[in-house]
Amino acid sequence: MSTPLLVQALAGLSAPALAGAGLLGLRLRRSAAAAAEREAALQGRVAELRRERDELQRTASCDPLTGVWNYRHLQITLDKEIERARRAEAADERRPLALLMLEIAGFDAVVAEHGRSRAGAVLRDLAQRLAVEIRRSDTLGRYGGEEFLVLLPDTGAEGAVQVAERLCWTVRRHRLLDWSANGSARGAGARSEDPATATATARGNGLTASVGIAVLPRDGSHAALLLRAADRALGEARRAGGDCWRGAPVESVPAVPAAPAAAAWSRRRAEGLAGAAEIPGSVSACAGEEATFTSVGQARTAAAAAATAAARDGV
Repeated sequence: MSTPLLVQALAGLSAPALAGAGLLGLRLRRSAAAAAEREAALQGRVAELRRERDELQRTASCDPLTGVWNYRHLQITLDKEIERARRAEAADERRPLALLMLEIAGFDAVVAEHGRSRAGAVLRDLAQRLAVEIRRSDTLGRYGGEEFLVLLPDTGAEGAVQVAERLCWTVRRHRLLDWSANGSARGAGARSEDPATATATARGNGLTASVGIAVLPRDGSHAALLLRAADRALGEARRAGGDCWRGAPVESVPAVPAAPAAAAWSRRRAEGLAGAAEIPGSVSACAGEEATFTSVGQARTAAAAAATAAARDGV
């Protein structure tokens, strides 16, 4: 067979193969494009599901009225912080943890004047203001009603007292929402033409806060004990008249007759505390009384030392 005829024969035989290869390539390109579209759709669906998951997590962890963390989130966070403090203690590191239980008094007057719907807006505004007064590493949540819980990681008793004083001042002086006749929102601390109203405003907004303080590990080694200690301290602050803080009370220690020197020192110390309570602008624990921040072991050691000193003076 001559060469031209062979070339024609090969061309005739390869034409269907080339057409099939082209068709196969077209199908592969179409399949790749469809797969890319499906992958993009799946990625969009995954992103949407993630957004919905994050929204559900936020909704499940936030209080719907105040916008701060709810009781469930507080429980989870408290357990995590206690576990972290235990691991640090096992590694010979000091990671204290303070717990504040805050209760707002005087809110019934806001409910009576504005109704529960508007009073809820006032409570939300106040809760958001309290959240500004703590660090980003701290946790503020609604414990129930007008009670809030504040978790202060890496904070001891002295730091907890400072935060408690600041929160009490914030509740007392915060400008609450007010709905005037013209529909504008004003603060309770806004200027007023009525001298009586201006005088009442200068005294505060009618709200006060009582704060109970508990510190790990002094007042408890797990969440239930810490919450119980903070609740007892809150009860002490409430009975003292509010607008103050209290530390967790300690167990009672048998009374020991004090030596004359110790009695004189106690009298001078009490006089000093009374004078400090009269300083304008100072924030003290409940009408100038000192909150109890002494552990049971320290109290018993002090009692034993006083008994030894009394016996020695008697000899």
